[in-house]
Amino acid sequence: MAHQKTTTTQASTLQQLQTNSLLSLLNLNAPPPTIASEKNALTSLGNNTTGPTVWKVLILDNRTKDVLATVLRVQDLRDVGVTLHVQLHSSRPALPDVPAIYFVSPTLTNIRRIAEDLNSGLYESFHLSFVEPLPRSLLEELASLVARDGTSEAIEQARFSEVLDQYLSFVTPSPQLFSLLPNIPATPSQPPAQGGEVSNLTTDLTSYYVLNAPSTTEQMIEAEIDRIASGLFSVVVTWGQVPYIRSPRRNAAEMVARKLNTKIRDHLLNATRTGKTLFAADGGGVGGLGRPVLVILDRNIDLVSMIAHGWTYQSLIHDCLEMKLGRVTVAEPQKKTKKSYDLTSSDYFWAKNAANPFPQVAEEIDSELAKYKQDAADITRSTGVKDVNDISQLDVASSAAHLKAAITLLPELTARKALLDAHMNLATALLAEIKARGLDELFSTEEAISRQTIQQILELLRSFQTKSEPSPTPQDQLRLACVYYLSAQTVSKEDTEALEKELTKAGVEEWELTSFRYLRKMKDVMKMSVPGAATGGTATPLGGGVSEGWGRGWGVLGNKLTDRLKEGGLDNLLSGVKNFLPSSKLLPVTRITEALMDPSSATSTSLTETDDFLFLDPRARATPASGPAGSRAGAAAGAGPEGEQKARRMTFQDGMVFVVGGAGYAEYGNLGEWASKSSRRVSYGGTEILDPSTFLDVLGKLGAI
Repeated sequence: MAHQKTTTTQASTLQQLQTNSLLSLLNLNAPPPTIASEKNALTSLGNNTTGPTVWKVLILDNRTKDVLATVLRVQDLRDVGVTLHVQLHSSRPALPDVPAIYFVSPTLTNIRRIAEDLNSGLYESFHLSFVEPLPRSLLEELASLVARDGTSEAIEQARFSEVLDQYLSFVTPSPQLFSLLPNIPATPSQPPAQGGEVSNLTTDLTSYYVLNAPSTTEQMIEAEIDRIASGLFSVVVTWGQVPYIRSPRRNAAEMVARKLNTKIRDHLLNATRTGKTLFAADGGGVGGLGRPVLVILDRNIDLVSMIAHGWTYQSLIHDCLEMKLGRVTVAEPQKKTKKSYDLTSSDYFWAKNAANPFPQVAEEIDSELAKYKQDAADITRSTGVKDVNDISQLDVASSAAHLKAAITLLPELTARKALLDAHMNLATALLAEIKARGLDELFSTEEAISRQTIQQILELLRSFQTKSEPSPTPQDQLRLACVYYLSAQTVSKEDTEALEKELTKAGVEEWELTSFRYLRKMKDVMKMSVPGAATGGTATPLGGGVSEGWGRGWGVLGNKLTDRLKEGGLDNLLSGVKNFLPSSKLLPVTRITEALMDPSSATSTSLTETDDFLFLDPRARATPASGPAGSRAGAAAGAGPEGEQKARRMTFQDGMVFVVGGAGYAEYGNLGEWASKSSRRVSYGGTEILDPSTFLDVLGKLGAI
C-alpha cells in the first residue's frame, strides 16, 4: 500500500497542512497549486506555469465530505480541476473520458461499490485514495473483485500505485482546532452513506460514552482506543513531526498514548527497511532539538469547562446557535426562514475576533463598519457618484482613471460589506439569546463560582423562577448547578437534595437530572478540577470581573442594530445586559500544557502534577527485555520498554493537546490565548468537539444506566 504526504513546514497551522494534503490529492498527488485569493485570482490565472489543468470528477462518501467541507469551497475544487463532486453510493452517469478521484473510507461496502464502477467502466482512470489506511484484507478483496470481473485493465498499470493511504481522518474547523472522524456504526441495516457522519453524531457514539459506560466490554474499549490512536496517528502524520508524548497515568489517555507510541515506532522501524517515511527529519534521537510535544489528556481531568457558559464569540456561537463543521445556521423569525454562514480561516473578522469576549466583538464590528463607510466615501468622492452602486453609470470617456480605481476596489468592498453583514446578523442572534436567557448573569456567577455559597446558588435559582425576562432555561440552570457542584470542595447530602429540588421546580425533567446525578457519582470516585484553583502561572487577571470600558462595545452595536433593524423591535435589546471582561485565568488543560511546555512559568502545583506524567519518545531505542548488559545500556540511554523514559522537564515551542472524550471551544480559546502570550504554537483537539448541551446529554445517558 502506497503512502502520500506533502512536505510540511513548521510555521503552518494544522488546517493549512491538511488543506495542502487535500489539494495534493485532488491534483492527482502532484504538488498542490496555491489557491489564489479573490483579489489576486486574475493575476494567478495569467501566470499559471504548472501546465494545463486536468479536469476530473471527485467521488466522496459522507465522512470524507465532512473532511473537505471544513477547508475547501466549491471554487477551490474548481481551481484544481474538479468539475463535479458526487456521493459514492449515488446513481452516477458514465464519464468515460474523465479521470476519477475516489476519496472514501476503507469499508467493505465502499470497496464493493468501487469494484462495480470499475466493472462498468464509468471513468477514464481511477485514482483511489482512502481517508485512513486500507486494511490488507480489503485490499485483497478489491484485487479479487477486479480480477473476477476482468476489469483490471481499467486501472492502468502505471496508475495502480495510485491506491493510497492519505491519513486524513480528522476535521479542522479552525486553524489549530481538530477532531477525529467518528466511528462507523457496525449496524448492517444502516445505509453506509449515512454512517459516521460528523454532523449526525449521536451520544452513544461519542468516545466519552463508550469509555465510561458500564455496559462497555473490554473488547469494545480496546477497539475504541485503537480507533482513537489511529485517528491521532493521522493527525501526527499530517503534522509531519515525531513528537514526544506526555499523558497522565491510569486512564484512557495513557492507553491511547501507548497505542499511538507503538504505531509510530512500528512505522519508523518499517521506514528504516524501506527508506520511505511519513515524517520529516527532525533531529532524531533522544533530546533532538526542535521536536514538538503531544499532550494526551482524559476528559475527566476537567468537566466544568465543557458545561460552563462561555463569553467569547466562538463559544457563544457554539453554545447558542446551530454550528456544524464551521457552518452556522441562524433562524430569521421575520422571514420564517434560516440562513447559513460559513466561518472559515479566510474570514478575517472571524480569525481576529473568534476568541475575543463578546462586548469586544461588538466594538470591532462598529470599527470595521466605520472603515468600510470611509473607504466607500473615498471612492464616491473621487468618482463623483453618490453611491458605490452607481459606479457602473459613470461616463467611461471622462472618468477613465477614476473608473479604473473604483473597479479595482469595488469587489473587495462588496465582499467586506457582505462579511460584516453576516457578523452583524450573528451578533444580533447572540444578543437575543443573551437577553432572553440572562447569559451575562450566568457567566458572571460561574466566573466567581469558587466564591459562591450553596445558599447564594439556591437563592439565585429561586429568583429565576420569579423572573419573566431574562429567565435562564431549565438546562441553563442545570448547568449552573453542575458547575457549582463540581467546583465546591464539599456539598452535603442535604444541600445536594435542595439543589435537585430547586432544579425540579425550575422545570428540569427527571431524565435531565440524571446528568447531575452522574456527576455526583463521578465526584465520589475522583478528584475533580476546581476552576478557582486553575489560576496561576502567567495567568494574571487583566482587571477581572466587570470592566466599564467594555460598555462602549454594546452601545455602538446597539446603535447599528437600531439603524438597520428598527422594525425588528431591537431598540431596547441591549438594555439591562451586563458587560463583563472575563478574568484571564488558565483552565486546567491550559495550566497542564503550560507546565509541560514552559515549566519556568508554571506554578509548583502544576509542575508537581505533571512530573508524574508518562513520558514516551517513539524515536528512542527500547531497553532489551533482559540481561545485565541490556539493562545498563537502557539505563544509559534513559529509555525503558517501548521508548518510555524517566520524566523530565523540557521547554517546547510547538505542541499539540488532545483530549480523549471530547474537546470544547472554551478550552480552545483559553489555550490559544496562552499560546499567543507565550509565543508558542499549539494545536488543540479531541475525539469530538461537543457543545455543552450535547455533553450534558452524554452525561445524562450515562447517569440513566
